[in-house]
Amino acid sequence: MRTENEIKYLMKAIDAFQRRLLVISPDFQILAANKPIADLPDTELVGQYCHEIFYDRSSPCNNCAVRVALEDKRPSLCPKPETLLNQGLMPCYYAYPIYNNGEIEAFVSMDFDIPTIALLEEKLKRSNAFLENLLQSAVDCVVAADMDGKIFLFNESAVELFGYTLEEATGSLNVRNIYPGDGAYEVMKILRGKTCGGNGRLKTFHTRVLAKNGEQIPISLYASILLEDGQEIATIGFFHDLRKRIKIRKELENTQVQLLQAEKMGSLGKLAAGVAHQINNPLGGIILFAKLILEEYDLVEGAKSDLQRILKDADRCRNIVKELLEFTRQTRHLMQPNDLNRALQRTLFLLESQALFQNIKVKQDLLTTLPLVICDAQQMNHLFMNLILNAAQAMDGKGTLALKTTANTDRNRVRIEISDTGPGISDHVLPHMFDPFFTTKEEGKGTGLGLSLAYNIVENHGGSISAQNRPAKGASFIIELPIAQKAKQGDERGK
Repeated sequence: MRTENEIKYLMKAIDAFQRRLLVISPDFQILAANKPIADLPDTELVGQYCHEIFYDRSSPCNNCAVRVALEDKRPSLCPKPETLLNQGLMPCYYAYPIYNNGEIEAFVSMDFDIPTIALLEEKLKRSNAFLENLLQSAVDCVVAADMDGKIFLFNESAVELFGYTLEEATGSLNVRNIYPGDGAYEVMKILRGKTCGGNGRLKTFHTRVLAKNGEQIPISLYASILLEDGQEIATIGFFHDLRKRIKIRKELENTQVQLLQAEKMGSLGKLAAGVAHQINNPLGGIILFAKLILEEYDLVEGAKSDLQRILKDADRCRNIVKELLEFTRQTRHLMQPNDLNRALQRTLFLLESQALFQNIKVKQDLLTTLPLVICDAQQMNHLFMNLILNAAQAMDGKGTLALKTTANTDRNRVRIEISDTGPGISDHVLPHMFDPFFTTKEEGKGTGLGLSLAYNIVENHGGSISAQNRPAKGASFIIELPIAQKAKQGDERGK
């Protein structure tokens, strides 16, 4: 038995309980209550039917917890918390039986929202888990950090882009470390401005981020500042890798440049054909009449020597015109076995008489048994012309030009090396030698397209091209192309 003091404190505890607590008989009469009804302060609750006093009903409610507890003879919670979640209602009602000698004497009924809150919390957890999964599965990188720069969200795409593990990123990496230099400061400065999306928002901002291996990666950034009660609490950024897009754009630019180059060479070929026709007619007359004079007149040795010189130079002019026509003729890309030694010598033949080459010594170390290469002869002419002219310009018209060809049958490759004794290539220029529109020449003296086109020609032939500084002085361009297989036949490409 409880003491009178215990009963007193239990009653005080029940009266102090913040929830409405009722004792209800099996026929739904109110036997006791811990507090009056707020909107019916003068009503005597004891003896009243709960469904009448609360809901003005003549019979118990369908979702009454006491009714369910009476039927099931065990505690009941009604309506079910899931229903409350869907309807946005609060609270539930909880009822449990009071037994006397094995029989139900009464029921305790109370409004009780703790289970509902727990379900709301559970639903919130599920929503947060779904949001976390959504961000982690995003194709673009998602990085979020507090205002001190500590990263608390680093999705799988960010792991792939930056090279840090999730543990490294959320453990020790500061968001400032993923930007080169003062990049993070610049982003926050723009983010708090109004020029790129509005205050606290950043849209389509192009910048670079720093990967773990030191690579600077071009990205497009969307970012926001997260606020709570008007205070900045975090930042979140969505990073889109632009490397693939830039590569596609460069390839498109290269294709456009090649089309322009082909069109230009076609026009040049037509012009050369017209000029050659005009030159060949007088050259034919010079050669014809020089031979007639030699045959029909008895001339002194000096005059004969002069006429022989005229015939020699005229014949040389005719050969130059012939090679020029061959070099610039507009043809379909004909892929067939070609001797690259001959292509090199043809290019030298066209260039060696130019003023730029008057003080340049040419050294040739050409493998006489050089295997044939499946290639388009015209494109090879353009390739060698470009590289040899670059070498001569690098030496400023004075130095030694070295041409060397070798074969590596084990690797099935022919190697062509074109070297000069110029100043060489600076370290910051070397990685960009074959980039489109990159040039070290003065404005108006170079477009930066020559080496890019050379690179594309070699790549299209299944080969490789590289540049390096020579140990002594100058630079070398090394081209490797696959050796022609005997079983392969030539084919036409292009248009």
